Amino acid sequence: MTRIAAPDDDDGSGSLPPSTPPPPSAAAKRDAFLLMTPGRHSVSSSTYEGGARYAPFPPTPPSVDSAKRSPLQWVPLDKHPFFSSTQSSGKSPRDSRRSSNLLAWDATSSLLYAWDPVARCVLRLSLRFRDADPHSSPSSSPSSAVLEAAIPPEVLMPDFQMESVVDQISINVDGSLLLLVGSDSLRVMYLSKKTSPTDQRSCRTASVASQIFSGKNNGLQTLQASWHPYSRSHLGVLSSDSVFRLFDLSSDVEQPEQEYYLQPAEPVRCKKAASFCPVAFSFGGQHLWDTFSIFVVFSDGSVYVLCPVVPFGSICRRTHIEEIYEDINMFGLNSSDLKAVSNSRLAIDWLEATFPELAGQSAHGGTTLVLTAHPYAPIDASLSLQGPLTKVYLREGNNKSEVESIAGGEGRVVDFLYRSIGKDSILVIVWSSGQLQIDALADEVQPQWNVGPSPHLHLDSYGHIKGVAMICDTSSEEIPNSKFCSPGSNISMADRANLGHPPPLLRLAVVDLALSKNVLESCPLSLFPDPLLDQTFYCLHGGGIDLIALQFLPFTNLIPDTDIIGKPPSVYPILNTCSSESCSSVLFGFVAIADLYGRSQMVSLSTSYEFIVLEVKAWNELLHLHYDNDKRSAVDVEASLPEVISKDLLVGPKSIAIPSSTTLRLLTADSIEGRSTLHHYIKLFRENYVEYAHKVYVELKEHAGYLQTFLNDQNKRLREAKQSILNIEAKEADIRNRIDRSFKVYELLDQRLQNFRNLPATNKKPLSRAEHEFKAELDRFADVELDALHSAIQALNARLKRFYQSSSPASATPRRQKNVSNAQLSQIKSSLEMLSLLNKENSKKVNLIEHELKSHEK
Repeated sequence: MTRIAAPDDDDGSGSLPPSTPPPPSAAAKRDAFLLMTPGRHSVSSSTYEGGARYAPFPPTPPSVDSAKRSPLQWVPLDKHPFFSSTQSSGKSPRDSRRSSNLLAWDATSSLLYAWDPVARCVLRLSLRFRDADPHSSPSSSPSSAVLEAAIPPEVLMPDFQMESVVDQISINVDGSLLLLVGSDSLRVMYLSKKTSPTDQRSCRTASVASQIFSGKNNGLQTLQASWHPYSRSHLGVLSSDSVFRLFDLSSDVEQPEQEYYLQPAEPVRCKKAASFCPVAFSFGGQHLWDTFSIFVVFSDGSVYVLCPVVPFGSICRRTHIEEIYEDINMFGLNSSDLKAVSNSRLAIDWLEATFPELAGQSAHGGTTLVLTAHPYAPIDASLSLQGPLTKVYLREGNNKSEVESIAGGEGRVVDFLYRSIGKDSILVIVWSSGQLQIDALADEVQPQWNVGPSPHLHLDSYGHIKGVAMICDTSSEEIPNSKFCSPGSNISMADRANLGHPPPLLRLAVVDLALSKNVLESCPLSLFPDPLLDQTFYCLHGGGIDLIALQFLPFTNLIPDTDIIGKPPSVYPILNTCSSESCSSVLFGFVAIADLYGRSQMVSLSTSYEFIVLEVKAWNELLHLHYDNDKRSAVDVEASLPEVISKDLLVGPKSIAIPSSTTLRLLTADSIEGRSTLHHYIKLFRENYVEYAHKVYVELKEHAGYLQTFLNDQNKRLREAKQSILNIEAKEADIRNRIDRSFKVYELLDQRLQNFRNLPATNKKPLSRAEHEFKAELDRFADVELDALHSAIQALNARLKRFYQSSSPASATPRRQKNVSNAQLSQIKSSLEMLSLLNKENSKKVNLIEHELKSHEK
């Protein structure tokens, strides 16, 4: 299903014009539901490292005449000369606990961005698709394509020396900003079109929230940073202090536009608070309230939802907002739940304040096609952190659902993916043990607020909202588990889930990739969506790349009046970079590229800075159709047999029914009545017998050629069957030898098993369930608790250094300082004693955990 892409051209120049158009833009393929633009408020200049101030989005200068530029040459991407010159540079330092992706794809301009960790610069390549030459590659199919890159490439250098390690890069929706993500830093590079004939130039680079995400000050780490899918300037960041921040880079790169302090419920699986922390987030898809939702997953696999969250100044489709507005008025206000009615009124107020056109005009009375989102936050309520979402399991053979509290996977969560497929919203959670937990939202996401806690608002001199910060706590009331019926059952509107309650998660499958321990420890697992098929996605791990295809969706593939549970997902290994002994070749990046004709290419970056290009062919072969041979009807069997002669000819002509009337005997041939009757029967004779004879003549005339073709086809099938029989007979001896060897190995293993049973350690009993749970708890502590303790110690050390610096003699003033009171001295002394006791307890816990781990390993 895959192959290494594209041989060289025959002439070696590779300068032929492309035979296919460039890849389609992401906006053309995606329904333009939510188009984001910078806010209406005033745009201030941003400061970056170095002290200079620039406008956030400078105008693009006019392009240079194309005649002054050097002519471009096109070569296959995996044979680009730039990477052959940097292969000996060596590996870049990288934290194996963090996922890495040093590639970014701009589909609107057909540009590929790659980060060079040695030279600390960005490489920009222009790509195109070209049909493969059948003479140079006879095995290539007509749909094969070669991914080519232009020579020379563009080298984009930051305008200051970057010291921190870059783990990921990503580009915004219009290709004007490139995000450089590190563990303790966030930087954005402002991109522009090529305006000079030189191949290397400096690009303006600014730090995002340098006062917040700086390891030298407070020890905060960036867990995930992603561009908003419907905005060109908004960036979402999730940090290790359980705070989600939304930045508007068009107005301010230092202060966030919106801040949400996440306060989840007390975890059940993790007994320690330090073991329970956020891991990743995802913006919602283009489906009702999902568009204004943010899904956050925590280390124990629990999923929480923030709704509604919208970037300020965004432009939304009027029809979509009106659909949400009508739905909340029809079902929310008529609910029997008082809390649901309260949340519905808050949702209506939020819609009318965020989109004032809804309140000023009738539902369908407006003439504008889009609505602008205005900054708004209720002064007496904060967003509720909905969750954790309840797990719902469908059992085969039972049309009812069961709500259970079974853990989804082993270890801790390392990645998270949200996909909107038709009527379904799919959530994929990746565990450190190599398992993929695939769930679907069983109900619609609804907005929810906690009345009482007031948000903090940042206002300008005119009283307009510029920033919002709020504490998002889970609801104090216990949410009852509503009954969830099967998709095929009839549910009335009155029995729907009450608005304001978080939707349950319908468990679709748990996929175990069966990865070895070396592969799991080499690098964390990462998920990437497919650009063509929504029901497929890729999993990047230390051993290569796997493709996962969903064979069934609960609501999109709904079959009425049936309780059939769909087929499980399929896993296809795409690339294997791990040998049986070690996994030293880890991929540094991955992107999926598609062209206008549905041809997909996968590009990966190896540790030796080489591009690995794979072409995914025959998408229809991935989703196999399963037939039951035992249930084939006789009509299907008869239809599969070829016709030697037409059945109409074998039946014969239609018989003419002559009426037994005595009046025909009295007629004469010379009379008018006789001639009319004779003409009628001659016409019937011609229509039946003469035309039938003509059909017989034509078919017999062409029958020889048809029989010859039929016999040739049968002979061909006979030769293929004989060849298959010969191949089977040739392999029979080998199969018998393998069976004999298998029996010998079985006897040897049985003998070894008997020897093992005679060993003195056979009387040891296996671990009990409680011991297994204790061992799993120790494993989670080893992965999460120790990291949290180290982070706390680093933060304390940083604060201690700042305290020493502030209390140094150099900073003292010549004025005589006041004596410190005894109460302050005693308070400081008690604080130091408490810190000392806390450090001792933490050291004892660490020693105890290490001792238990060593004892269990022995």
